[in-house]
Amino acid sequence: MIWHKEFTVEYLEGLRNANMGEHIGIQFTEIGEDFLCARMPVDNRTTQPFGILHGGASCVLSETLGSVAAWMTINPDTHRAVGIEINANHIRAVTEGYVIGRCTPMQTGRRIQVWQTDIEEEKTGKRVCISRLTVAIIEQGTLSAQKEKVKIG
Repeated sequence: MIWHKEFTVEYLEGLRNANMGEHIGIQFTEIGEDFLCARMPVDNRTTQPFGILHGGASCVLSETLGSVAAWMTINPDTHRAVGIEINANHIRAVTEGYVIGRCTPMQTGRRIQVWQTDIEEEKTGKRVCISRLTVAIIEQGTLSAQKEKVKIG
C-alpha cells in the first residue's frame, strides 16, 4: 500500500463538503493498494453548451483524484500536496450517464509527484480522457508564509 495511513471511501467523501467536487457531483468509489477511483455525472453541471462532457470537468475529476491521492501518500501534519500542472487528452464525447476516473501514480517522489487518471464511460467502459497531474509536495508552513508575503508586500 502506498498510502500514508489507511483511508476509507467514507472519510474521503467527508472531504467534499462545500467545494467544487461536491458541486459537480464527484463521488469517491474505491481505494486500492495503489489507485483511487471516483465517478462523476454527465449532466447540466458538467457538460458544455452542445451537451457533451466539458473537458474542464474531466480536468476537475483528474485534479480532484490526483490531489487527494497525493495527499494520501504524505504526512498531512507536516506537508501539503498542490497541483502545479495538468494535461488532458480528450478521446471521445459522452452525453449522459457517468464517467469513472481511476488515478494511479507515475512518480511519487518526496517533492514532485505525477498521477495519471484514466476516465471511462461507466456504461461502456470506453476511454473518454487520459490526464496527467503534476503535484508539488511542500512543507505545511510554506503556503502561510507565501500568503503573508502577498499581504505585506
